[in-house]
Amino acid sequence: MLALLGALALTAVRAEAQTAAPAWPQRQVTVIVPFTAGGTTDLFARIFTQAMQQKYGTAFVVENRAGAGGTVGATAAARAPKDGYTLFVGTASTHAIAPYVYKSLNYDADRDFQPVSLFATLPNMLVVSNQIPARTMSEFVAYAKANPGKLNYGSSGIGASNHIPAEIISNLIGTPMTHIPFRSSNEIMNALVGGHIHLAFDNITFALPQSQGGTVRAIAVTSKERSPTAPEIPAIAETFPGFDIGTWHGLFAPAGAPRAVVDQVAADVKEIFSRPDVVAKLKEIGAVAAPNTPDAFTAFSRSERERYRVIVREARIEPQ
Repeated sequence: MLALLGALALTAVRAEAQTAAPAWPQRQVTVIVPFTAGGTTDLFARIFTQAMQQKYGTAFVVENRAGAGGTVGATAAARAPKDGYTLFVGTASTHAIAPYVYKSLNYDADRDFQPVSLFATLPNMLVVSNQIPARTMSEFVAYAKANPGKLNYGSSGIGASNHIPAEIISNLIGTPMTHIPFRSSNEIMNALVGGHIHLAFDNITFALPQSQGGTVRAIAVTSKERSPTAPEIPAIAETFPGFDIGTWHGLFAPAGAPRAVVDQVAADVKEIFSRPDVVAKLKEIGAVAAPNTPDAFTAFSRSERERYRVIVREARIEPQ
């Protein structure tokens, strides 16, 4: 009887605690995306928010805050309330590259964020205007060397994951190229198709369909190995051994967000990005679903910052 009473009392305490601390979410959750709508980062965010809204019956709203290679949105997320009702889709640009290409950031990529989970990884793809005669990496290198200072390339801004590969290649072949920043991959592709820029190292998500449609020409992917989605396209590493400049997208919360919420959302990300239809959809666009735990994502983010610290230094990119 005493044991039964004790168990009942414990149950009552637990019920009271649950009543005192309602389950998350109780109201709208805002997911900040640091790039424009319709881009790769936005795509991952909407896969996540749509699934979460269906599960919880609560609004999950994407808020696009583009600018400065993603750092405008990252700054807004870092300053948001730490209550679990603001989340952020970070990338290699915002959390691994930006600390080394900007003289001053209004956020600390490590201190101001709590990693939740990776979404996916994917390579960039070197694509050129059809005005450029090169069809292979070797032909591109030869053409660039024969036209020093005449080529320009588009990116999403200084420090973006589609900016760094161009600077590295420029240094490797010893030929300067002019950087022209845009706000989004859509703008980059429109400029490339229109012949306003000569090349781009953009996400395979946008570059591959354009190359398949013949409006631009795919030369190589920036990952260490060929992409399973487009195995016919060589990797730059086949010409420059060791070259490996892919990108990734993942979910963060402002540092200090309740750990219970962080763990709950991480479990949701794992479930969503393990669904066969989601995995298949990502594979179609050249991405690999890669959900993990908050601790694993924290370790991954830190290792990526260290990797890009070396890459940026060796590429001789001066902080802006």
